Amino acid sequence: MIRALWTAGTGMAAQQNNLDVISNNLANVNTAGFKKSRSDFEDLMYETVRQAGSTTGPNTQLPTGIQIGHGVRQVATQKIYTAGNLTNTGNSYDMAIQGDGFFQITMPDGTLAYTRDGSFSKDSNGILVTSEGYPVEPQINVPSDATSISVSSTGDVTAAIPGQTAPQDLGQIQLARFVNPAGLNSIGGNLLTETAASGTPVVSDPGTDGAGTIANQYLEMSNVQVVEEMVNMIVAQRAYEVNSKAITTADDMLNIADNLKRS
Repeated sequence: MIRALWTAGTGMAAQQNNLDVISNNLANVNTAGFKKSRSDFEDLMYETVRQAGSTTGPNTQLPTGIQIGHGVRQVATQKIYTAGNLTNTGNSYDMAIQGDGFFQITMPDGTLAYTRDGSFSKDSNGILVTSEGYPVEPQINVPSDATSISVSSTGDVTAAIPGQTAPQDLGQIQLARFVNPAGLNSIGGNLLTETAASGTPVVSDPGTDGAGTIANQYLEMSNVQVVEEMVNMIVAQRAYEVNSKAITTADDMLNIADNLKRS
């Protein structure tokens, strides 16, 4: 009976963690470039009371055995990189990736981070930056007298300058791809960093090597589906309730066993 208490307790803990993941998905339903996460679970070790295939006679053996599990645990949270819907913003600094690539962002310590959030703007020096003020890599400098900028599907950035008939070339946006994007490390601020699991980034121009293309004046929205997450939340709640009921039932059975001696 004590085993049942422990096993059901692991189920409650796992569903609590599952609800934490679901809540984070719902909280970021309007976060540009956000990718939803999924909880992965695995069963714990088993106690073998009777081994399947054990000999029961000269010519007979057990067709099945007795194994009692010890519960469940959350083994991973995996980001799901399905594409989100594109929204036309009309802002010439906004960009969305149509494909598997990531924008490269230079962090204050000089290292690179990666994002699907293309809600960029320019700082006081005319440098194209994220909402947190981190520069896009390669760095794009927008002239102070530029009336607008344009980004082609292949990442070429040009600016309209008063008095010039031809647009001025400002550089090219490059995209990074990873063998295992689910292995990237989320650090907040819509940013991810490379890990040993993700592999090293493969940097290329948009439209080449499967990096995807760029849609200017668009943003990729979160891929969170509210109805789906609500269903997942209800399932997690019911599973939590059932496990708590198992603990209550096991406790009642222990009380009955304990009262046998007194009666």
